Amino acid sequence: MNQPDFAMENSTKLLRVLVVTLIFSVMNGTMFNVALPEIAQEFHLMPSQVSWIMTGYMVVYAIGSVVFGKLADQYRLKDLLTYGLLIFAVGSIAGMLASEYWMIILGRIMQASGASVLPATAMIIPIRYFAPEQRGRALGTSAVGLALGNAFGPVVAGLMASFGSWRMLFLISLLPLFTLPFFRKYLDDEKGAPGSIDFLGGGLLASTVTLFLLSITESSGLLLAGGVVLLTMFTVRIRTAKHPFIQPSLFRNRSFSVGLFIAFLSTALSFSVMFMTPQFLSALNQLSAGTIGFVLFPAAIASALLGRKGGLLADERGNFFVVSLAAFLMLVCFSLLSTFVGISPIAIAVILILSNVGQTFMQIALSNTLSRTLVKEQTGVGMGLFSMLNFISGAVAMSLIGKALDNQTATMKLNPLANPAASVYSNIFLLLAILIMGVWMLYRLQFRASKTLVHTDEPSM
Repeated sequence: MNQPDFAMENSTKLLRVLVVTLIFSVMNGTMFNVALPEIAQEFHLMPSQVSWIMTGYMVVYAIGSVVFGKLADQYRLKDLLTYGLLIFAVGSIAGMLASEYWMIILGRIMQASGASVLPATAMIIPIRYFAPEQRGRALGTSAVGLALGNAFGPVVAGLMASFGSWRMLFLISLLPLFTLPFFRKYLDDEKGAPGSIDFLGGGLLASTVTLFLLSITESSGLLLAGGVVLLTMFTVRIRTAKHPFIQPSLFRNRSFSVGLFIAFLSTALSFSVMFMTPQFLSALNQLSAGTIGFVLFPAAIASALLGRKGGLLADERGNFFVVSLAAFLMLVCFSLLSTFVGISPIAIAVILILSNVGQTFMQIALSNTLSRTLVKEQTGVGMGLFSMLNFISGAVAMSLIGKALDNQTATMKLNPLANPAASVYSNIFLLLAILIMGVWMLYRLQFRASKTLVHTDEPSM
């Protein structure tokens, strides 16, 4: 629906509540990175063991995002949010009171199980409660919450680690619970058509995603093979079940499928920069972890300040214009980093603003584009798949970049202007520059003059 029964004023208030919730949700996903060394020391853990605090969260969060998306097509969103935030709060309390390491893992898994309702919510609220011509602004406002969460997460975690304890991070994670009464007030009672849930299909999808993510993080060919087998079983299941977990017609939607692939590539580029930047700031500039956080902070704040502007541009000039602008900003950033990686951290901080703003604009435009390829009955599961794919893309990107960085010297320097000592980083950034041009070209071919969008065609640029 374009507009719900309640007034536009309530839609705006609902969006503000969502932004606040997203800030704390994103912080919860990022700030535990800083606390891993302290937790490892307290419980006498190896790095591979303590990494499960992040890996376990990521796996469950990815699966939950598509499951909640599917449920949102049949049940009231306010009820799903209620269950999700309550489970999230219980997990936060369990982690805060943990006396054994397995209790921390249990708390994180419960947190992820509950918090995974938020990616679907962040997509569904702009789609359900705002008309297509206003959707870009709503998605841009949501992006502000994501950017602020990324900006404040490391800072808050550093303060807690310096003046408190890692347990305080779980206490901070309880704050989203206070947004629940406002969600209950402003969300309406709409729900989709009742129907049976294909639990077998959902279980196969969850198991497939789990094995794929673990195969990436653990570099296991056996787990990858298991994932392929389960993916085949899932494909057979959705083609034969009377009420499949995901309708096969969703994947026959060419615009949606191509849009997912474009999103996969663009998200991989974002995670590549996010993962690689601390690496080269440490290796080439010899910066401490705390100083690296300050280098990254301006770019995150710039994304927060300009996120809403990106949404307005999508509404006024069209998604293709925003994708083109985003691709240009990212291309300039990758080209500069390929040439000047290793220079002054202040200059790096300025260059990174281009990438972060570009990534935010790209996410807004792709979310808006994908939402317009879906019919109402597939909105929840479709955008849930979009959210889940972001995690898989990020895991793939970080694994590949990590392997590339294992060898700190490159056999050839692709960019003749780059510092020879930074050739491995320079080569990777040059590859990212080429890939972002490919992303733009693919988007242009599929969506620039597409007539397959469900809601409205793109305005001319």
